[in-house]
Amino acid sequence: MELLLVRHGPAGDPAKWAKSGRADRERPLTPDGRRKTRAAAAGLAEVFGRCDLVATSSWRRSAQTSAIVAKALGASAAVDCPALAPGSACEDLLAWLKTRRERRVALVGHEPQLSRFASWLMTGAQAGVLRLKKSQALLLEMEKAAAGGAVLVWSLAPRQLRALAR
Repeated sequence: MELLLVRHGPAGDPAKWAKSGRADRERPLTPDGRRKTRAAAAGLAEVFGRCDLVATSSWRRSAQTSAIVAKALGASAAVDCPALAPGSACEDLLAWLKTRRERRVALVGHEPQLSRFASWLMTGAQAGVLRLKKSQALLLEMEKAAAGGAVLVWSLAPRQLRALAR
C-alpha cells in the first residue's frame, strides 16, 4: 500500500475561534488557506498522481482539505474516517486501514496525530519523530499494514508542493 498523509490546510486562529463560542471541530480553512491548499494539492497531483481513496476526519478544516485533495488526485470523493478525528488512537486508524483494499490511499487529518501515526508505522514507537506543517504531505510504502513496517518515500513541505504545481 502507498499511504499519503496530508495535514489539513491553514485554518482560522484557534484562540479567536474559541472566543466565538463555536466548537473547534467547526473551524474552517481561511480563504488564503483554501488557496494554498489548492496549490499544494496541484503539486501533490504532479508528484503522486491518481489516488484510489481519500479518507478524512469529519472536522470541517480536514473535510474541506480532503475535498480539494480528492479532486486534485482524481478520487471520486473523500470518505469519513472516525479514526482520523483528533485524539483517536493509532491502533484504531491502523485497524481501519486493514479493512481497505485500495492500493493508493490518502489520509487527511490533524497534528499531532498524523505525525505520531507516521512515526509509529515507520519505527514501531508512537513518539513523534517528525511534525507536519499545514498542507504538508508525506508518502509511506507498506508491504503490510503494521507498526514498524513502513518506509518513508518522501516528505514535502507546503512550499515545495506549491512549487511543483504547474
